[in-house]
Amino acid sequence: MSQGKVLLVLYEGKEHAKQVPQLLGCLENELGIRKFVESHGYELVTTSDKDPEPSSTVDRELADAEIVITTPFYPAYITKTRIEKAPKLKIAITAGVGSDHVDLNAANERKITVAEVTGSNVQSVAEHVIMTMLVLVRNFVPAHQQAITGQWDIAGLAKQEFDLEDKVFATVGAGRIGFRVLERLIAFNPKKLYYYDYQELPAEAIKKLNDVSKILNGRDNIVERVESLEEIVSKSDVVTINAPLHEKTKGLFNKDLISHMKPGSYLVNTARGAICVAEDVAAALESGHLAGYGGDVWNQQPAPADHPWRSMKNPFGYGNAMTPHVSGTSLDAQARYAAGVKDILKEYFDGTHNYRPQDVIVIDGDYATRSYGDRKK
Repeated sequence: MSQGKVLLVLYEGKEHAKQVPQLLGCLENELGIRKFVESHGYELVTTSDKDPEPSSTVDRELADAEIVITTPFYPAYITKTRIEKAPKLKIAITAGVGSDHVDLNAANERKITVAEVTGSNVQSVAEHVIMTMLVLVRNFVPAHQQAITGQWDIAGLAKQEFDLEDKVFATVGAGRIGFRVLERLIAFNPKKLYYYDYQELPAEAIKKLNDVSKILNGRDNIVERVESLEEIVSKSDVVTINAPLHEKTKGLFNKDLISHMKPGSYLVNTARGAICVAEDVAAALESGHLAGYGGDVWNQQPAPADHPWRSMKNPFGYGNAMTPHVSGTSLDAQARYAAGVKDILKEYFDGTHNYRPQDVIVIDGDYATRSYGDRKK
């Protein structure tokens, strides 16, 4: 008889899982944790069948699961209703970063621990942000389409192509990912780097960015905190969202806030799709107020075929740089978050519960980090 059940929810890798064993985040390769879980006397149940609630395999297995593990890339939404039907559930682990697919208030009510592998994807996502900026501003997607379809219309592409150099950038959220985006932007000789966050960056961090900019580009004092969202988006040519999803950020980029953005500016979102109102983003792009929108996060994952972000374009027929949710799941990132999940499980199985503080979102009925909510105690 097993000690308990671990429910693992992952996307199907199919032939790709066989081709590349390092694809740990897929159903077939199970984060590489099966032997480890079973060696501690637990049963591991792995499934990709997470919808619809309440008739999926997740619902059936969650009823007597002690541990649930899912990813931000193919999330099983651990709703209040599901939590109510899972009396044995003690811990919900995110294989990656971002635990908004768990109803954190409901988890707190039941004193269910919610943990994730903080830092496992910061390099990967920061690189994806820079890539998306380049893809949009340099008008890469339609240029590539010309290359593979036999066209050669240089003017048609160049009329919507710019440099990153001498532009103004802003990050909404300047945590682990947002700061790394600022670091990487220095290489492009920006005019200004703004950031919006509930707290100031450490003085030494700002000094580091300014010193590198002065050495590379001859520009000093380019980093500045702006405390008004409307002001920061109105000043910026490119805005990138690097904030968690919670009650205060859901729908943050709506018609009103987007109207304050510079006409012809760009918006990049690799944080969470629901931080933006999908229809308002699409309308702003199609009107030309936004020149481009790109990212890899959606308010529904997987996104339906008729999602407005799949087909939206600016008046030139450009400006869409969407991808499926892949920014934080490179093979390098998968190795990191698989190892992190194993570390969290070890602490749980051993009964020590000595998790890395940065990995804990809620514990003992309270928030452990301001990223998702203020502590009540």
